[in-house]
Amino acid sequence: MSAPAPVPTLLVLDADPPPRLGSLTGRARIEHADGSTLAERLPSADVLLVWDFTSTAVRDAWPGEGPRPRWVHTASAGVDHLMCPELAVSDTVVTNARGVFDQPIAEYVAALVLTMAKDLPRTLELQREGVWRHRESQRVAGTRACVVGSGPIGRAIVSTLKALGITTALVGRRSRTGIHGPDDLDRLMARADWVIAAAPLTADTHGMFDARRFGMMQPSARFINIGRGQLVVEDALVEAVSKRWIAGAALDVFDTEPLPPDSPLWQVPGLIVSPHMSGDTVGWREELGTQFLQLYDRWEAGRSLANVVDKQRGYVPGH
Repeated sequence: MSAPAPVPTLLVLDADPPPRLGSLTGRARIEHADGSTLAERLPSADVLLVWDFTSTAVRDAWPGEGPRPRWVHTASAGVDHLMCPELAVSDTVVTNARGVFDQPIAEYVAALVLTMAKDLPRTLELQREGVWRHRESQRVAGTRACVVGSGPIGRAIVSTLKALGITTALVGRRSRTGIHGPDDLDRLMARADWVIAAAPLTADTHGMFDARRFGMMQPSARFINIGRGQLVVEDALVEAVSKRWIAGAALDVFDTEPLPPDSPLWQVPGLIVSPHMSGDTVGWREELGTQFLQLYDRWEAGRSLANVVDKQRGYVPGH
């Protein structure tokens, strides 16, 4: 009688609270690591679950010696925190949490649009001051939005903004039906009332929103970033909002997170700062855990995985 197949080792890069993996009892040997122990435990792992998607430990540990996991799953839409040249050229399959955050982020963007158009921050300030000051607000129906990033999140944003009567243009890596290419971006930004960054972080998108692009926006336009902090040259945005080259901005992601207390971004009038929470609705961790378990079922059965990242491009292709 042949010996039973060895149980795969699942290594979890931990974050609090940990994922619920009870259904894998007897199907996987579950081990845990943090940034200080990941490098020594990688060689023994068949699968790596990057539950701590804020950590860069994978990027730091992967180039080391020994075997590497056959599959890496990150509980996030972005993969820039774990990609390194050695992982990119390896045979390891990388998957992400595509699909979990699309609609929550779209709703958050719609909330930011309405918040700025209706001047809600000032209303709350005046309420705290006990001041009755009538003002006029902006109507969003009939305005124009340029959404940069044609993946599922960008497409959900477009759909949600259209429901508010906003005319939308979607910009992707290449031009195709219903999606503009990069060559159209400057023209679309120049006529947009809302510019929304939802692109993945790649070599092409790093720092794409700079002084030149903020300078071409209308003085009445506003900028929103829910993609990656490094898409934006933050000093250029501070100058653009402070000098009223644009009417305002909202950032949910930043070059450095958590945002340091001494960052000038906290103090810019007309700039809304939120702590990378646009996709995090009640129950989101449970959704991430369920998604991984479904993928594990497929991997265990030898079936093809969903949400496979093109490691050279840095995102899931097909959009």
